[in-house]
Amino acid sequence: MPRRPHHPLPPRSPRPDPDLVADTCAPLVSASLARTCSLSALARGHYPGHRLPHHTLPAVRSVGHWDAPTHQPWHLDWHRNEGLEITFLERGQLPFSTDASRTTLSPGLLTVTRPWQRHRVGTPAGIPPSRLHWLILDLQTHRPHQSWKWPHWIVMPPPDLNHLTRLLRHCETPVLPPAPDAPRCFASIARAVSSRNFLRLTLHLNELLVLLLETLSQRPPRLRPHLTTARRSVQMFLSELPAKLNHPWTVDQMAHACALGRTRFVHHVQRLLNTTPATHLAQLRIDHARKLLQSSTLPITQIALSSGFSSSQNFATTFKKLRGHTPRHERLLATHSHRPSPLTPRPFGVTPETTVRLPPSPPDRARRNPAG
Repeated sequence: MPRRPHHPLPPRSPRPDPDLVADTCAPLVSASLARTCSLSALARGHYPGHRLPHHTLPAVRSVGHWDAPTHQPWHLDWHRNEGLEITFLERGQLPFSTDASRTTLSPGLLTVTRPWQRHRVGTPAGIPPSRLHWLILDLQTHRPHQSWKWPHWIVMPPPDLNHLTRLLRHCETPVLPPAPDAPRCFASIARAVSSRNFLRLTLHLNELLVLLLETLSQRPPRLRPHLTTARRSVQMFLSELPAKLNHPWTVDQMAHACALGRTRFVHHVQRLLNTTPATHLAQLRIDHARKLLQSSTLPITQIALSSGFSSSQNFATTFKKLRGHTPRHERLLATHSHRPSPLTPRPFGVTPETTVRLPPSPPDRARRNPAG
C-alpha cells in the first residue's frame, strides 16, 4: 500500500498580531492528505511542507508547488504572507484577487504580492485544475515604509539588487507579464525542492530574482515613491482598524503595528485625522456600539465588550462623554424612533378597528352642513 504523503504542520504559535493575517494553507494540506491535490514544499513557521534546516536559506518561509488535476472544493481565502510572495502559474486557469483588482491567471503569468497586500487565490466556488509554484521570502518588513533586508545568500550585485528593490517597492501591480524563462526556472526549483538539493535550490532562487529583474526592466512599471512613506503605513492601519476594535489596543501597540515610534505615529494620525489615536479609537468603538444598540437586543455589557471596552462602566462613561447620554438612553431613543405614529398610514391588511379616525377637515364639515 503506498504511503500517505506527509506534510507536517508546525506547532501552534502564540496569538498573532491582529493586524497581520497570515495564511496557513490548511485547505491545501487537507487536500494533499486526501490525495486530491499533490503538494511539494519546503517551509518554516506555520507554512506546510518539510521543514527547512535552521541555517539553510534563511529568509525563505516557503517554496514549492501544488498540482491539482481536478477541481478542488477549497480556496485560499483573503490573507497576507510573512514576506514577499512570487507565484507562477504553470498550467490551468486560476482566479486571483487583491483589494484593488480581480483577475483570472492564465499559464505563464507571474504574481508578486508584498506582506501588506491582502490577496485571495481561487474563489468560494473552489480552485480549478491548476499547477501553481510559489516562493515566500521574509525581508523583515511588514509595512510599506520599512527597508527591505535581503538575505546573504542572494549574490546579485548591489546596484542590481537595489534597482529590483526600488521596482518592487514603488510599484504594487500584482500581476506581471509572462517571462520566457519562467517555466524552466520554476521546474528547476521544483526538482530541487523534491530532492532537497539545497545547493541547486540556492542557485535557482537567485536565477528567479534575476529573471524577475529582467521582466520588470523590459517593461518598466510606473513608479510611485509615495507608496513607501510612513504616512501610507498609518493610513493602511487606520483603514483596517474598524475590523479590529475588540483588540485591547494601546497607543504604543498601534504605533508598533505601524512599525513606528509612538511620537511619529501620533504625529501622522493628527495630520491625517486632526485628532489623537486614542480619541479616534474611542469614536470608532462608540460608533460600532451605537449600531448594535439601535439594531439588536444584545445586553449592553456584551455590546461593550464586543466593541473593545474593558467593562460596561468604562463603556458608559466614554459613551456619555462623546454622545451626551447613556447607552441605555440611546437604545430607548432608537426604540422610540421606530415606534409608528398614530398618523402614520397603516400597511395593507390592518383592520378598520385599529385605524385612528380623524375628524373631517373644516371644508368637509361645511359641505355636510351648508345651512349651519
